[in-house]
Amino acid sequence: METSTAERPDTAPAVPPSGVVAVVAHRKKTFGGGLDELRSRLVGAGVGRLLWYEVPKSRKAPKRVRAALDSGAELVLVWGGDGMVQRCADALAGSGVPMGILPAGTANLFAVNLGIPVDLQKAVRIALHGRRRELDLGRINGEHFAVMAGAGFDGDLIRDADRQLKGRFGRIAYVWTGLRHVRGECVRTRIRVDGADWFDDEASCVLFGNVGTITGGIPAFDDARPDDGALEVGVATASGAVDWARTLGRMAAGRSEESPFVRITRGRKITVRFDAPKTYELDGGARGKAKRLKVKVVPGALTVCCPDPPD
Repeated sequence: METSTAERPDTAPAVPPSGVVAVVAHRKKTFGGGLDELRSRLVGAGVGRLLWYEVPKSRKAPKRVRAALDSGAELVLVWGGDGMVQRCADALAGSGVPMGILPAGTANLFAVNLGIPVDLQKAVRIALHGRRRELDLGRINGEHFAVMAGAGFDGDLIRDADRQLKGRFGRIAYVWTGLRHVRGECVRTRIRVDGADWFDDEASCVLFGNVGTITGGIPAFDDARPDDGALEVGVATASGAVDWARTLGRMAAGRSEESPFVRITRGRKITVRFDAPKTYELDGGARGKAKRLKVKVVPGALTVCCPDPPD
């Protein structure tokens, strides 16, 4: 399997600050001086026309993104965490309209992987004036994700993890929550990567990564890049509390590949079949249960406003 690892060239800034800018905000998330400060900074920056949308839940964001595009938005600023970013990225995919990320949630892994700081003034500057990068998205069962997706133990962990615990303790919270909720349930799992059989055995978790640092701040995929036209694929065979303690500990330490219960590869199109339905998640949001997953990379699907590269 050949995959280009060369970074795509940056695109030129797609919208001057005086253009049409849309804000799609999760109103329950806080950041800096809040949405009042954001509005003041955008007006002060000379934004020509400001479209403003607030939502109480991230699942209501795609409708607002589509309304912004219909109204001529040339830049969409997303205020929230990874769940909000994922919902908006799904709606923006393929549009060519850049996304600026204002990391207002407790989990901002996409922003962290891209080097976008948790500083409102700096994040706004990057959104308005930073370089535009064409980045890949993953797609699982018809829905895009920016950071990661997973099924099995991972889906159960996401569903059960306490939000307050996640916000306070990051990756340690996920290790603790995982050990509290581990059930040791392995299911016959068949995985094909780019048309070839890759795994056929009992497994407790399957992961797909678009970036290196995933849920809980765990550095699971050292070689992942969001612009290389591929996804990282990992499968875990840990089956009980002891196995998972070892596996999660090595993942938290950034040594996933050293675990005897983990296999990792890369690919563009992946299909997964489980003998029993498993909960799956994407970018930290639990979905339903499924016996079959169809996953693929969508190269250059999303244009994102990013910090300038270091000198």
